[in-house]
Amino acid sequence: MGKLELSAPWEIFYHEINELFGNDPEIDIKIDNIAKNVSLFVSNAAKADALQKILPDKKVFGDIEVKITVIPANEEDSPLSLYQRAFFGNPAFEYAVENGVEGDFNAVYVIFQNKVVQFFCDNIADANGNKSTLYENIAEDIIEDHAGVFFCTDDLETDDEYCGLPFVLPVQV
Repeated sequence: MGKLELSAPWEIFYHEINELFGNDPEIDIKIDNIAKNVSLFVSNAAKADALQKILPDKKVFGDIEVKITVIPANEEDSPLSLYQRAFFGNPAFEYAVENGVEGDFNAVYVIFQNKVVQFFCDNIADANGNKSTLYENIAEDIIEDHAGVFFCTDDLETDDEYCGLPFVLPVQV
């Protein structure tokens, strides 16, 4: 029988950040377990700015506080363009669309690739200790303040219309 090893919650959080952003060629992610800091080094200034605006500054796990640092930053824009810039070029990202309805409610839908993501997190309910999830679930877990922004998984079928919303390609910034 194998030895049971438990991952610290902040290590699982790092794996989630790494799965969501780690395949983006413009982002390099580092974790400092001693200082409890996750750093995202972003070569695209516009993307860094968007990430800095949507990611929390810290995540608290009991009495452990993990700082999240995005390098570099700064600028004001709409939630739609913010998420488009944050995920542009990221293979996990499909597109983002805004759907305004009557009244004050405007929703931004951030649609991720239809793919099951797995990473080790000492899950005793899995034979390999992995967590299996979707990018939308990881985004929901990582990006805390996202009122009016909804994370979704793309349909398996490719259509020109999703959930009654017109198809919009991500814009390059």
